[in-house]
Amino acid sequence: MHLSGSGDGAYKPRRVGRQANWTLHGPAAIGSQAMTSGGSSAVPGRPGTFYVRYAKRVLDLLFAAGGLVVALPLLAVCGVVIRLESEGPMFFRQWRVGKDGRPFQIIKLRTMVDKADQSGLKLTARGDPRITKVGRWLRNLKLDELPQLLNVLRGEMSLVGPRPEVPEYVAHYDGHQRKVLDFRPGVTGPASLAFVGEESLLAGHTGKEDFYVKTLMVRKLNLDLAYCQRVSLLEDFRLIVLTLRSVLSFGQSGGSREDVS
Repeated sequence: MHLSGSGDGAYKPRRVGRQANWTLHGPAAIGSQAMTSGGSSAVPGRPGTFYVRYAKRVLDLLFAAGGLVVALPLLAVCGVVIRLESEGPMFFRQWRVGKDGRPFQIIKLRTMVDKADQSGLKLTARGDPRITKVGRWLRNLKLDELPQLLNVLRGEMSLVGPRPEVPEYVAHYDGHQRKVLDFRPGVTGPASLAFVGEESLLAGHTGKEDFYVKTLMVRKLNLDLAYCQRVSLLEDFRLIVLTLRSVLSFGQSGGSREDVS
């Protein structure tokens, strides 16, 4: 899971000119090639299909808007419980790299102690003491992901797609792996489902970040790239159903590498 902070950390995006060209302040700033994929003929999937170009976005808007209306009372309760248990904001924001390499701030419910980004690794493993009791419960039920519906409404994310990474990890992508940036990142997706036990995997390694970047992230990117080649309404529906089944099974969230929140 990625370390999160207030969203105003070292990796501040800055738009350059009128093109989709972004730079990041910090030692892990991404080169212009990674941040300006452009989404042309190099795309591994089918960006020219009617579903990808139009229908997918329409469905994202409909389901995200409806989901937020239904989830508002639950979000309000979660917010009160979060604030009662520990000091700090209800939400956290963290810079991620989205479609065409554009950085955006992902929004989640805070599941860790305030300012967890100022101590420890960029990843969280099972048993991380920074995760609050309420936070562990929220992660297990994936309720901390609900605010990302706002990212979907704003056009920064899709309901289904490649999982967005933090800039310093995108800096490790090779040319082929960067093709996932031709698609809007997803709230859920094949990599998120396949590695739902990621925190447990990380717990067994001392060099957690090295293991993640060189092994887990590569495997996840392979799954996301395969998804990009077969994007369709049926595939997205299948992944959404699998996600709901995983959430309702309550338990296996020892894992998805999301933000440290």
